[in-house]
Amino acid sequence: MALPGQDERTVPATVLADLDRQPLEQTLDAMRTLLDQHGHVIVVCSQAVPKAVEARLRTVRSLLESDRIALFRPDLPPLGIAVLARQLRQLASCDLSPGVLASAGRLLTHYVHAGAVLNSVARLDRVPVGLKSHAKSWVPGSQFGVIAHPAPQLVRIGPEAALAGPDFGTWMLVAKGQLPSDWVQTALAPSWRVLGLHEAPLPAESAAWWGTPKLVEFCTYLPDLSVLYQLVTSVRQGVCHWCGIDVIGDRCVFCSATAPPVHDSHAPSG
Repeated sequence: MALPGQDERTVPATVLADLDRQPLEQTLDAMRTLLDQHGHVIVVCSQAVPKAVEARLRTVRSLLESDRIALFRPDLPPLGIAVLARQLRQLASCDLSPGVLASAGRLLTHYVHAGAVLNSVARLDRVPVGLKSHAKSWVPGSQFGVIAHPAPQLVRIGPEAALAGPDFGTWMLVAKGQLPSDWVQTALAPSWRVLGLHEAPLPAESAAWWGTPKLVEFCTYLPDLSVLYQLVTSVRQGVCHWCGIDVIGDRCVFCSATAPPVHDSHAPSG
């Protein structure tokens, strides 16, 4: 799902829809056009999409023989994916190289808190669920607050229910499914002291990711471009030893090469 721009500088998104159903030639033409227009492409997609979608993306990358296509599938719920993609679109308006921009996704993931309110955890396999919670999920009217990232949490919603949140100022995005609940707006958001709250449509993959369509998905994030830019540029940059592109971190998002081990120059040799 492509969220509206956070500000007037946010770069528009291109949605690659129905990749597992459209002809391969159509996907190749679309990707080739994007490469011709922009030079590099960062594809952000949820781990909840069908495996055929990932297979199609890798096939396209291989057939185009291009190291200018980065496939980024962070371990986030679908609404968190949408928020992260928008942050990368914000940063795309800055003077960051393609490799640094693509690498920034892994860094910014650490600042995203993503979860949901569910009517049942019986089919939830993304977060550890105990037998007691499974049993409670069969009680009519039960609702659960779940955090999937950065650390799993699960509580049954009641007067004393609480979830640990970010210890820095964030905004919150809420996407309502088929569950009638305002617990996120009335209880969770005030306890997390969010600086702003907005609503968005529920991503198409959310029901599959959370195991039920009866949910309210939420995500907190850093909205300010200046803060995002400072976070990214404060990290030491390097050069990928395989493809030569600028990166941050120990793995290149474009060619998947990892940084070679650092050898101690003071170690004895011979």
